[in-house]
Amino acid sequence: MSLHLGKTIIVTGGAGAIGFATAKVLAGEGANVLLVDVAGDRLDKCGQELADRGVEVETICADCSQEESVQRYVQAALDKFGRIDGFFNNAGVEGKLAPTWEYDVAEFDRIIATNLRSMFLGLRFVLPVMVEQGRGAVVNTASIASERGLAGACAYNASKHGVVGLTRTAASETGPKGVRVNCVMPGVIETPLLRGMLEQMFPTVQEGLDTLGKVATLNRIAQPEEVGKVVSFLLSNQASFVNGAAWSVDGGALATIRNDV
Repeated sequence: MSLHLGKTIIVTGGAGAIGFATAKVLAGEGANVLLVDVAGDRLDKCGQELADRGVEVETICADCSQEESVQRYVQAALDKFGRIDGFFNNAGVEGKLAPTWEYDVAEFDRIIATNLRSMFLGLRFVLPVMVEQGRGAVVNTASIASERGLAGACAYNASKHGVVGLTRTAASETGPKGVRVNCVMPGVIETPLLRGMLEQMFPTVQEGLDTLGKVATLNRIAQPEEVGKVVSFLLSNQASFVNGAAWSVDGGALATIRNDV
């Protein structure tokens, strides 16, 4: 049985590692997909790859932190498919690393806009469509940094804490109207975003991968599609009684304090 046969699902950050991996999972489960990303060249390639697989796909190059851009991708989904059944609200960046007392104010504002304002705007303009339909499901992308401090990443950490708050608030508002809102909290996932952070944190990327792999009780780094499969489940009818949840996809990192590394 295909979890999303005939459904229309928007994926923001759709040209990124987790976004595109999730889009492929959703498409494999029968969904029509609207991919949104600010990186136009990568977005075109991702859209073409899905189209070559026979997927009904639309791409929109947009800055998800800007109100007009969000309204535009929502309208594009309605114009193309007539409805919005699912929304993976996923756009985000890691930002630069520095102690809080030295953090650049402009950089802080940029990260909050990209990681948190974009989440709010997505909810602000997708939820009215779903509420009017009387059905729909949203998954926001948070992080294990939503539950712990992360030295050197005050902007990223604050933004991801905020995503959980938005998720719980929206879920409490829309649940009675037939719309579910949840979030995933990925742990250490092998993505270009992670590699960018590791370049700032460790002498080599490989040393960083080896070190961070020990954070999870499964003793490894995860692959983007492992997040995508959880997102697919949460967007599906099989998760019909899951609302306002923050699901960690972290190999057990948040479940324990490691004492063997």
